Order: sequence, then structure tokens, then C-alpha cells
Amino acid sequence: MHKRTLLLIVVSVAFLCPSAVYAQTQTQTRSRIVDIDNKPDEAALLRERIAGAQEPSERNRLQLELAELLSTNGHKTEAIAELNKIASSHSIDPIGFYNLGNSFARLGEPDSAIAAYRTAIEQRKGRYSRAYNNLGVLLLRAGKWDEAQEAFLSALKIESFHYAEASYNLGRVYAAKGQNDLAAREWRRALAIEPQHDAARQALAQVGGNETVVVASSSAAPKPLELDRVSFDELQRARDASEHGKNSEAVDHYRRLLNRNNGYFAPANLELAYTLLSLKQYDEALANLLAVSKRDGARFPITFYHLARLYEMKGELKLAEAAFAKVVSLYAPANGQFLIDLSRVREKLGDLQGSLEAMETYSKLMREQGQQTSWSEQRIAELRSKATKQD
Repeated sequence: MHKRTLLLIVVSVAFLCPSAVYAQTQTQTRSRIVDIDNKPDEAALLRERIAGAQEPSERNRLQLELAELLSTNGHKTEAIAELNKIASSHSIDPIGFYNLGNSFARLGEPDSAIAAYRTAIEQRKGRYSRAYNNLGVLLLRAGKWDEAQEAFLSALKIESFHYAEASYNLGRVYAAKGQNDLAAREWRRALAIEPQHDAARQALAQVGGNETVVVASSSAAPKPLELDRVSFDELQRARDASEHGKNSEAVDHYRRLLNRNNGYFAPANLELAYTLLSLKQYDEALANLLAVSKRDGARFPITFYHLARLYEMKGELKLAEAAFAKVVSLYAPANGQFLIDLSRVREKLGDLQGSLEAMETYSKLMREQGQQTSWSEQRIAELRSKATKQD
């Protein structure tokens, strides 16, 4: 009886107002009352507040809140639509775009999340360590190891290498590339900063912690690779210089190490090649990659990925296709990114059926991992159309 009386009073007051005011009051009353229990419609209230928000940051915050509410209530499509409004707003709100990236990631939209994190970083003029770290996580998950490594290193440089989570994640990149000694170093660094970091402790326990040993990928020969102390110190100096952007200095240290070891120590040749690629010294980088691929390719399969990228850049598409196919066979089904690369090069070669097969394999892998994205289905449809016309 009490609730019915309250509702009648509100409507009666509205009728006493002039017609224009009555229309506004009636609208406001209906937006606030949904059912007989007088429960507020939270989404409608948030939409009203969004419409009245004066500052872009406040509007973005409210839209994020609305998207979270919609998602919680099972309306994922509507939630993503709200997030896309922020993404296309061009507002200057780095914190808002960082939180937008988090929201997109939670809803299984990694590409949109990556774009949001990049916007946040750009608006902070590159000084956004948390956004770099979260960006790196998504890139790592997508198999874009080089980009992920760059993102984590950027986060660490901003924080003077005192960011436990970024060190832990950088260790995951190194482990994925078969550089377990570097992974162990990062996990030790994470634990030194945050002793309760259980994930870093568990990861370190799996690879061991002997600092003087460079451990190869466990998927191949189990025998560790060893260096004498002087060579090991050169390796650490090279890595430190590379991490701090001193690439020419890093190259000098790598070369000194290799001169002490008859020109070959697989991790050093591989890391030297990475550094030379960043310096655009492609011929020497290619020579080092080829040396590793011939002698330790199965142990360091990432070598074939960098070879493929280098061949593609040089326009040697047949060699690029063969190298990408090799890395897919060595890493499958762990890394879908390699399948995307293989599909791209096959399309450039005019092998549309082979390109389609690679994308279909990628799509199946993503579905199995619960990470299916709409763009991959769109690309498959385009390739099918092109393949049909070609036939």
C-alpha cells in the first residue's frame, strides 16, 4: 500500500506542472521506476548520467561501468558496443583507454584491447608502464613474441627495472623462445622485488637456477649449453646493453664472446642476429640465423621465424614460406601467429588454397582456446572467395 501511494503522489505532482515540464518529469519518473517493487533500472540511470557528463573522462568512466553492468547481465554485444563508443571517441583520457583495454580483454576482444592500450601509451607519451605490461601480455598470448618483449622491456625501463610483474612476463617471453637462462634471470628479479610472487617462484623452479648455464629449449636435446666465466660475463654485458637500447655496444660484446668460442655459441648468435636486425644490418643477421638453423634449429625453433621474416622483407617469398612452414611444424599447435604469417606469405605467392588452409587451422586453434575473433572469420571468407575465383 505504501509503494502504490508514493507512485500516485509523484504522478499527481507532475500533472500540476505546465505541459512542457510535465513531459520532462514524466520521462524522468518512468526512467527511474521499472517494476512494482520500485527497483531502479541501473542501465537507464547510467545512460542518463552519461548523457549529462561534461568531462570526457567522466563519460568514459560511466560507459565502462555501463559495459560492465551489461556484460554481467549477459548482454555482451551491447557491452562491446558501449566500449566501442569510447574507442571511437578520440578523447584525451589515457587512464580511460587503459581501463578500456582491460574491459576489452575481459570480454575476449584482444585486438580492440591492444589498440586501446596503444592509445593510452601514446597519450601518455610512452610513459605508461602498466599499459605496456598489459599490452605485452596480449601480444605474448597472440604469439607475437618480439613485440611482447619490446612492450615488457619498455615497462621495465620506465620503472627502472623494478616492476615484478613485467619481469615475470618478460621471463615468459624468454621461456617461449627457448632462452631459459634469461627467463630464470627475470623470474629471480621478480622475486627480489616481490618475494611473494608465487608464479615467478614456480616458473623458476621448473627451469632451475644455475646462473652460469645457458639452457636450451627443453623440447630438443636436454643437455645444457655452458660457457666459461669470461664468456658468460660478456654475454650478460651484451644482454644488458641490448635491454637498455645500446645496440652497437651489445654487438661488440656478442662478437667478443663469439671470438672466444670459435665463432659459434647458439644463444649468442641468435641474440646477435636480433640486435643486428634492429640496426638494419641484415646480411650479418642472416648469416648468424642460418648458422643456428643448420646446427641447432630444432633446439631453437624461433630461428626459423626470424629467418622467415627476413626472407619476406627481402622479397624471397619461397624461402619465407618454407621457413614459416618449418616453424609452424616445430611449434604447432602452440602459436597461432605463425599460421597467420604462413597464410600471408602464401597469399603473396598466389597459393590461395594454401593460404586458406593455414587460416582455417588458425581459426580452429583459436576456437579450441576460446579466443576466436571475428576478423579471422572475415579473412577466411575473403580467401575462400578469392580461391573460388582463381579456380
